[in-house]
Amino acid sequence: MASPNNYSTAPVSEFLLICFPNYQSWQHWLSLPLSLLFLLAMGANIILLITIWLEASLHEPMYYLLSLLSLLDMVLCLTVIPKVLAIFWFDLRSISFSVCFLQMFIMNSFLTMESCTFMVMAYDRYVAICHPLRYPSIISDQFVAKAAIFIVARNALFSLPVPILSARLRYCAENIIKNCICTNLSVSKLSCDDITFNQLYQFVAGWTLLGSDLILIVLSYSFILKAVLRIKAEGAVAKALSTCGSHFILILFFSTVLLVLVITNLARKRIPPDVPILLNILHHLIPPALNPIVYGVRTKEIKQGIQKLLRSL
Repeated sequence: MASPNNYSTAPVSEFLLICFPNYQSWQHWLSLPLSLLFLLAMGANIILLITIWLEASLHEPMYYLLSLLSLLDMVLCLTVIPKVLAIFWFDLRSISFSVCFLQMFIMNSFLTMESCTFMVMAYDRYVAICHPLRYPSIISDQFVAKAAIFIVARNALFSLPVPILSARLRYCAENIIKNCICTNLSVSKLSCDDITFNQLYQFVAGWTLLGSDLILIVLSYSFILKAVLRIKAEGAVAKALSTCGSHFILILFFSTVLLVLVITNLARKRIPPDVPILLNILHHLIPPALNPIVYGVRTKEIKQGIQKLLRSL
């Protein structure tokens, strides 16, 4: 018979995801709207990508960056939502050790990739409005390719230590994750080891990446606003602002949802623990569903391209 000490240090080969530990009845009525949002997000992004691919007039740097954002949205959605729905529908709570940490890496890296993409898109709008004559020479196809490589490399490199540090921890008998997804905090607190450095690295790396992107976005829009206010021609201000309106709406929504998620996590003792779990799921679902819709509604060229695509079906 194994001693209590031997049992407590038995290695963990898989985890069990317990969604909404205090309100498990939530998952029954949440499954339908989440499924519909998931289908909307996948369908809208696929239509947007096909439209940009087929419509020659959309083969421009701004729309290439939008395609990159759609791809990131789809990967994030596919990484999180199918597993959540599998738990809701079929009670498939188990997740292997390796898959859990792969999910953790994708969530951490692709979230910061999205933020970095918004930063590059803000720079694109800055050049378009503040230096329109130099725009073709600065924002070229080569620039977009280099920006995409930078976005992927920077964020993958800085996010990779998060799952590696968590995977190197010793996990004892406890393997129940009180979450629908493998977040670093939810997983690492099951370890028998000290997780201070793990949490500190994610905090510093996350806020360094997201914070630097936010600062550059704010600077870009400050210069844009300054340049726009100098324009004297009638209607020119509205036209200039309309070119970056969709982008600004998406950034505002992305930042607001992320801020609400951070605040709820910091105030865990004052709110039910299931609320941050729900917000985390929605953060991986609502922006991917809304991003292509906002651009499709507000951007004339994309709207015309989608209409042309639908008529050809």
